[in-house]
Amino acid sequence: MIVLKKVCFKFLLGGALALGAALPGLAADATAPDLLIRQLSIETIEAVKSDKSIQGGDLQKIISLVDTKVMPHVNFQHMTSSAVGRFWRQATPEQQKRLQEEFKALLVRTYAGALTQVKDQTIALKPLRAAAQDTEVVVRTEIRGKGDPIQLDYRLEKIGEIWKIYDVNVLGIWLADQYRNSFAQEIGANGIDGLIKTLTDRNQKAAQGAAKA
Repeated sequence: MIVLKKVCFKFLLGGALALGAALPGLAADATAPDLLIRQLSIETIEAVKSDKSIQGGDLQKIISLVDTKVMPHVNFQHMTSSAVGRFWRQATPEQQKRLQEEFKALLVRTYAGALTQVKDQTIALKPLRAAAQDTEVVVRTEIRGKGDPIQLDYRLEKIGEIWKIYDVNVLGIWLADQYRNSFAQEIGANGIDGLIKTLTDRNQKAAQGAAKA
């Protein structure tokens, strides 16, 4: 059984804080990986501040915001294949499609829930250490608020002229690595279809719970 440990929630909470934290200045050119993270941060916090229903905790509005504002900048095929690990190559194209859909739904909902906790945190981008010709980079940031700063790093890859996020690191642990262990256990016990069913059931229960709230 897949257990969504507290550290997993921290990944999504960290991501929500980073993309929903106030940054000074105007939105920048998203063709650079560090400026993409900056632009998403500014646009997301402005959207949250301008929508009273989001500020009031309307989960469906927050999910819609995350799905339309943040997720287009994520390479979910790369992220899902990394989380599934060696089993990804054993999956059929249809199974890969289902895994990607359900994993995205899981992350969007968890991410949206974490975004409701964004308050007065700010984010500092660290200098980008990359050459002009690099097609994979790590953008390092730090979330600052009450308590100790939170390390939050992003892995991005360049596809054509566009940068896409494919992994997130909070406090030294990468998201794909964290899920890979629980996914491997589920596949080992019930196969790839078993993992798809588990993710589908989890997403359906979460959606039903939100509908009743």
